[in-house]
Amino acid sequence: MSEDTETTSRQYWDARYREGERLWSGEPNAALIAETAETQPGTALDLGCGEGADAVWLARQGWRVVAVDVSAVALERARSHADEAGMADRVDFQRHDLGSSFPEGSFDLVAALFLHSWKDMPREEILRTAASRVAPGGTLLIVGHVGDPVWVEELGAHVELPTSAQVLAWLEPDERQWEILVSEERERAHASPGGHRADSIVKLRR
Repeated sequence: MSEDTETTSRQYWDARYREGERLWSGEPNAALIAETAETQPGTALDLGCGEGADAVWLARQGWRVVAVDVSAVALERARSHADEAGMADRVDFQRHDLGSSFPEGSFDLVAALFLHSWKDMPREEILRTAASRVAPGGTLLIVGHVGDPVWVEELGAHVELPTSAQVLAWLEPDERQWEILVSEERERAHASPGGHRADSIVKLRR
């Protein structure tokens, strides 16, 4: 990713978060709750953490979390959320444009939840890097929308929203190293704010 693209991405998301006091609901994602319900807490990496709801929820469950986002505005809100929840010492918030920099280390859980942006974000490359950060015995969880979001026109660019099968094709998991636990499209009880009624869910264990 070029420096100009990285700057534009940061500027876009900072501006989007400044449009209101809160962009997201403040509640953890239902898929994260469901897919980690029986997972022993350890270390977690939350990619595209936004305002911090998922990272704080994980911390409350006993995880130690590294949470990253491209937006400084989002990270400031996320840190405030963690402070208010008494979880600031369990979450390390870091600013990364994942197309050009990535947190160091390996993790028991790597979660990429609704990590969508415009076409210049190298999502396939990011997800493959995410997989490389999963520790032996750890879990990779990728959740995304299926169907065009209402904000595509805002970006003025195509946003690819792949099925679970397409995500697996990107990752090409070696069956000698990975166990596929979940690969499906899951209907929502209620549509998302963007109008999506289903999500793709991929869950792998190393």
